[in-house]
Amino acid sequence: MKNFIQFNIHFEPFNLDIVSGAIWEFDILGINENDNFISVYVNEDSKTNKEQLKLCLQNLIEECIINSFEITDDHVQNKNWNEEWEKKVNVIEVSERIVIKPTFREYEPKENQIVLIIDPKMSFGTGEHQTTKLILLFLEKFTNRGDKVLDVGSGTAVLCIAASKLGADRVIGVDNDEWCYINGIENVERNNLKNVELYHGTISDIQDKDFDLVTANINKIELLGAKDLLYKKLKKNGLLILSGLLENDLREIKRQFTNIGLTALEVKHLDEWVAIVLKKD
Repeated sequence: MKNFIQFNIHFEPFNLDIVSGAIWEFDILGINENDNFISVYVNEDSKTNKEQLKLCLQNLIEECIINSFEITDDHVQNKNWNEEWEKKVNVIEVSERIVIKPTFREYEPKENQIVLIIDPKMSFGTGEHQTTKLILLFLEKFTNRGDKVLDVGSGTAVLCIAASKLGADRVIGVDNDEWCYINGIENVERNNLKNVELYHGTISDIQDKDFDLVTANINKIELLGAKDLLYKKLKKNGLLILSGLLENDLREIKRQFTNIGLTALEVKHLDEWVAIVLKKD
């Protein structure tokens, strides 16, 4: 039976989506998400090795995305990768109103609940991450019927799908990762939504403007680099919802975004993660 190499990677803080996304750039078979570490699987004859993964993680330290990491490796026999992945994906009750479920889990919704059907690729998140939950809670509070919404870094399209089911009239999502883009389209189709448009590219590729709501769940460096474009996409009195942020990122984010004409309205915390809502004056 063919063997595989399993790399167990512990990192702090547990910035799951960004680290997993970076590792998917390598020649790997899959990623399993555990409580406080990830397991990365590669073919025994793969060119991907421990030193390459270390270099990738060291770059994330230099970009201030993680503070530390540790890698161990072991040889394992072949596995049913789909079965291993499905064990890790569960129904998530984000709030009393919002529930996320994969197609392979049963769930009987309660009255007035909205169910988001999300089958993620293994690296792109299930909605369990704190930053996703924080933005979903803000979308629940601030989305109004008829809104026009833009999500930058749309991934599984979970935020786009939520905005649509919360009453938005038109929703646009954009992601520069092709696999995220494909996965997002699959999830939009699973939810039978006709008012969600997804694009493979960056915010610069989106021609529309005057959005009522703009969301971005990406890291601090990317948010600061895109701040002027995010501002320009908002209509007057429009709201910008940002996450992908650690508590120690908040002061700098607030300072730079208020300097370009936004007012901070509200901040939510979950563990060491934060999300912030800003308004275009």
